[in-house]
Amino acid sequence: MPALETPLCDFGRPAPDFSLHDPASGKLLTPDSVRGPNGLLVMFICNHCPFVKAVIHRIVRDCRELATLGVGSIAIMSNDVEAYPEDGPEHMQRWARELEFPFPYVFDESQEVAAAYGAVCTPDFFGFNAGLQLQYRGRLDASRRETAPEGARRELFEAMQRVAATGAGPQEQIASIGCSIKWRES
Repeated sequence: MPALETPLCDFGRPAPDFSLHDPASGKLLTPDSVRGPNGLLVMFICNHCPFVKAVIHRIVRDCRELATLGVGSIAIMSNDVEAYPEDGPEHMQRWARELEFPFPYVFDESQEVAAAYGAVCTPDFFGFNAGLQLQYRGRLDASRRETAPEGARRELFEAMQRVAATGAGPQEQIASIGCSIKWRES
């Protein structure tokens, strides 16, 4: 299966609305309910993707640190779980507990949220400022199917740190790469 790259950042695009159930808290989550005072990071991930597995510990680290800067985070899983049962809700929640996710990990069963965001792969990152305007659509770091060496530039973290401080993301961004979203056949 070929790897896909994300499109370039559409600066200023408003965050599409969503309402997804968080099994951990029992609440319905929306962009407004999960954003921090300085921004929001929306991530499309899944359990089985080797690109996600290569960076999941770094995602957890970066989201913990971003929370201290007032940036909220949420991970959304939008794959077809009939075709990829290892991405199902029970596996999602187990993984979130085992890795101590500092963000909600929710299931986009209808795949409408992924479509609204234009998500194309896992991982796919959307970094919004305090006004929920898109400022980052790039990669986490230089990792691909393998984790980049220690000391690799923390591109997503640095971009969101800048967004938290100034409201604007960097003009130069390198696309994220990963496995395609597994869309259900119509």
